[in-house]
Amino acid sequence: MTALLHGFLLALGLILPLGAQNVFIFNQGANHKQFKKVLPAVITAGICDSILILLAILGVSLILLSLPTLQLIVYIIGFIFLTYMAISLWKEKPQQMEKTSSMTAKKQIGFALSVSLLNPHAIMDTIGVIGTNATVYEGIDKIIFTASTISVSWLWFILLAILGKALGTVDKTGKYIVYLNKFSSVIIVVVACIILKNIIEIIL
Repeated sequence: MTALLHGFLLALGLILPLGAQNVFIFNQGANHKQFKKVLPAVITAGICDSILILLAILGVSLILLSLPTLQLIVYIIGFIFLTYMAISLWKEKPQQMEKTSSMTAKKQIGFALSVSLLNPHAIMDTIGVIGTNATVYEGIDKIIFTASTISVSWLWFILLAILGKALGTVDKTGKYIVYLNKFSSVIIVVVACIILKNIIEIIL
């Protein structure tokens, strides 16, 4: 029970703050009429978080921290993807205002991968916080802790998509969703700028 609550509260504390990943999932929920249309983004984000958590708990992800060159590559790729994503979201229109789908499944998967796996701060949080806290458990307790943290990610992404869809349903004109898209773009630009700062620090 202790491991379960520990994992749940820890993961909840890490995932609640507003970030590129959360903004993207909520945004996609708001921009599509049907929940199933958002599943590519939700499932991709859930799988990515699960992989990161497993790697952190197994200690494999510590390799990233010990290889500055690898960190630099991840940062640069992340910066490029986030910049492209910010531009795309700024231009994106809600489905209610267009005859075609706002974002294809393939595009959702690509963007979800970038905000999940190419977000250095998310990676460092997973390694430094979840990975470190997992070391206090062994055997079945560690498994429960791991399952608890992973479950929070999946439930949170599903909830974000549902909340986004609720906004999209209420906002018949699509006006507020356009504002949401712009806001989402700005948040992602801020994240990209922080990553750029890290790139410069590593190079210098």
